[in-house]
Amino acid sequence: MSRNIILDLAVSLDGYIEGPNGETDWCILDEDMDFYGFLETIDAIFYGRVSYEAWGNFYPDENAAEEEHKFWQAIHNKKKYVFTRQAGNDDRVHFIRSDVEREVAKLKSMEGKDIWLYGGAGLIQTFIRSGLIDRYRISVHPIVLGSGKPLFEEVKTPLELKLTGTNTFRSGVVQLIYEPLNGKVSGGE
Repeated sequence: MSRNIILDLAVSLDGYIEGPNGETDWCILDEDMDFYGFLETIDAIFYGRVSYEAWGNFYPDENAAEEEHKFWQAIHNKKKYVFTRQAGNDDRVHFIRSDVEREVAKLKSMEGKDIWLYGGAGLIQTFIRSGLIDRYRISVHPIVLGSGKPLFEEVKTPLELKLTGTNTFRSGVVQLIYEPLNGKVSGGE
């Protein structure tokens, strides 16, 4: 049985994953979203270099709520893979520098739980174009940013998906769960 690559991220109502200055402070994390339930289904996280540098070892300051510390600890307990062309030296992470499709296929065939494609935007675009995403969990937040980093920036051909689930949360966030139609992704170049 193959592990799935799951893109799970927040997007504004107008399709942005970051504000114009990289802001993500508009993202809502409600208790009824059961993010811990999602974390139990994965055992690894894929990061791009910039996202890893920003969030891969992030810990809230000591004055943050205990729940926030618990949240980040749960994330940091997962195996981390960083996709980068640059040299890296961090024994807490596995670096993937080339042949993304082959490396991902190898990781998917290994025993384990699903894998969270965390981002950033460039890595997400690479995975979309290569047809490497098995499930899209897009949480649409009730905010219009007007500009920023779009989720689907470089898709050259239609990306055909089928809706497999929806969740609506108290905050007004609506989560849409999609899988590639017929198991194929046509978003490549």
